Amino acid sequence: MTRAQKDEENEMTTDQGATIWLTGLPSAGKTTIAYELADRLRGQGHRVEVLDGDEIREFLSAGLGFTREDRHTNVQRIGFVAELLASNGVKALVPVIAPYADSREAVRKRHQQAGTAYLEVHVATPVEVCSERDVKGLYAKQAAGEISGLTGVDDPYEAPENPDLRIESHQQTVQESAAALHALLTERGLAR
Repeated sequence: MTRAQKDEENEMTTDQGATIWLTGLPSAGKTTIAYELADRLRGQGHRVEVLDGDEIREFLSAGLGFTREDRHTNVQRIGFVAELLASNGVKALVPVIAPYADSREAVRKRHQQAGTAYLEVHVATPVEVCSERDVKGLYAKQAAGEISGLTGVDDPYEAPENPDLRIESHQQTVQESAAALHALLTERGLAR
């Protein structure tokens, strides 16, 4: 390995990791913003993983339902994986609803105990806008009586009272939302 390769590897491994949790209603724009930010961070040389809630449910939390207990277990599993990645220099972007404040707080505390950076971002899109977007057809299914327990409609969503950042995705573009989040990371010394 050449000296330049070693220097490059050292730069990558000393990159400070962090968990950036994007919470909000279904179809709020969490995942779209996360992928936009991931591209920007990767372009700057950061190691980034997006822990998509749907993929986690399929591969890590298969078998869990949507009871309060199961949702809590799912969030704790995701929080564990995110902290593991973040403590190893990865920016873990987590676009996951996480509807309950106590579940999100438990994840924050895990990160604090480990000394790992954690930011909570509320993608605060009104339910009316989310139901118009209806990316996965969930709102239509709920309205037709095909499903129940839809977060923010007939199941609770506890919006963060004091998030590190609140994004009004319905009032700005995806790029503007990702830029606002990137600015926060830069301000906190987690991006350049």
